[in-house]
Amino acid sequence: MGIGFLAAVLGSCVWVYWFSGGFAAVVCREALESIESTDGVAFVDGKFAIGYTDEDFICATMDWWPPEKCDYGTCSWGHASILNLDLSNPILINAVKEFSPIKLRIGGSLQDKVIYAVDDPEIKCLPFKKNTSQMFGFTEGCLSMSRWDELNRFFKKTRAVVIFGLNALNGRIHLKDGSCKGPWNSTNAAAFINYTVNNGYTIHGWELGNELSGHGVGTRVQPDQYTADVIKLKSMVDNSYADSLSKPLVLSPGGFFDATWFKYLIEKTKPNYMDVVTHHIYNLGPGVDTHLVSKILDPSYLNGEANTFRKLQQIIINAETSTTAWVGEAGGAYNSGHHLVTNAFVFSFWYLDQLGMSATFDTKTYCRQSLIGGNYGILNTTTYKPNPDYFSALLWHRLMGRRVLSATFNGTDKIRVYAHCSKQSKGVTLLLLNLDMDTTVYVSPSLGYNRIERLVEFPREEYHLTAKDGDLHSQVMMLNGKALITKDNGKIPALNPVVIPSSSQPIIVAPCSIVFAHFPYSFVPACI
Repeated sequence: MGIGFLAAVLGSCVWVYWFSGGFAAVVCREALESIESTDGVAFVDGKFAIGYTDEDFICATMDWWPPEKCDYGTCSWGHASILNLDLSNPILINAVKEFSPIKLRIGGSLQDKVIYAVDDPEIKCLPFKKNTSQMFGFTEGCLSMSRWDELNRFFKKTRAVVIFGLNALNGRIHLKDGSCKGPWNSTNAAAFINYTVNNGYTIHGWELGNELSGHGVGTRVQPDQYTADVIKLKSMVDNSYADSLSKPLVLSPGGFFDATWFKYLIEKTKPNYMDVVTHHIYNLGPGVDTHLVSKILDPSYLNGEANTFRKLQQIIINAETSTTAWVGEAGGAYNSGHHLVTNAFVFSFWYLDQLGMSATFDTKTYCRQSLIGGNYGILNTTTYKPNPDYFSALLWHRLMGRRVLSATFNGTDKIRVYAHCSKQSKGVTLLLLNLDMDTTVYVSPSLGYNRIERLVEFPREEYHLTAKDGDLHSQVMMLNGKALITKDNGKIPALNPVVIPSSSQPIIVAPCSIVFAHFPYSFVPACI
């Protein structure tokens, strides 16, 4: 690694007050004098895998919000809805195709207010309209089959793997206590599924409802009724795909984790009525919170979400079911996120930590809110060009394989470490996040059961991610000191590593930076 490269990525950080944003901003800048440093050891137990993700672990959501969706006086959705997104935009197409595949989950708060206009003259296909007296502040909306046809042409062209969230509130009665009772009227959903099958459209999974579990958001449904509805959906899918070689997954409930509610659903749908249990994560609080950055850079705060993953994993294990867990939607900060935080470089610390943490608890897929739209899209709502988290997701997708390894760090608690068997080799890939604003950390890798002493002469590859000009609120990500800029024709920049001659050399993790380190020749039993 050259001195010039080190000078480009190593720096120190200072807090400044950014009056226009109304929050304390973190800026990393090149040090004018020597900065602090420390060292530590990243231990990887390569004897066996502790979890397995799906090959297409990375997922992003496409939402229904219209342009009139506003939060705290800011309207951040523009034309990013399932109903109005420009599906012919070359940047959008190329961004999705780069994953080949990425999972796309179609859903969100308004999905339980969507009517499907399937050959029914009684259905007037009207858009969502602002109405503050109704749930979520909007009327019912409609998905026309011409738009559904257009969406499916986009999915096919981009090789996306599609999960569709169905309206689970049809037919229910809204009670004064805020809950809903009565069975799900599945007639419209059944017609929509049959239309999809008859047109040869490939759907990876059908998900029932959005955030109706536990206390719910907007409203809620009791677990016994929801369980009956999931079983009904399973029967519908089996019938509609009776002549198909493979059937889509059945997913539910797409809501916030409530241990008692989720346990009931998982127990009562075993062994095979529900393929995937999905839960949502917005653990940073509201997007208007002025302390988002301090939460993101606080290892203790990040650790808190492990409790949810752990409890859900244990419920599944105890149930002895075939059901697996996904994060079905995660935007970190609810109500559309926060501009220049959840769509800026600093958010990659939260996002990548979530990917790493969830995988250690055997989460199979992680769906980021959103692909585009709001202030937490991995693509810019106006230009469609990638925000920093897009590149974080793409590097994860290319480097981190399915098999998850146990990894720990002996040193400062500001270093977060995760390890997987590599996707590109039979070796190991480490992910290192340095949350420290001032200190460079020299990380010595210790890959258990890999005969590292015989492999010191072999090289490794490193991908160092930093913020442009050291500004953690920048929407430009630097890879090995070079800005990742997408061209107007949609061409995604190359993500090339720097090569380190010897795998035994410490990994130099600059302040407030992220490093993927690929050890292609460090073989451990779990990865062979």
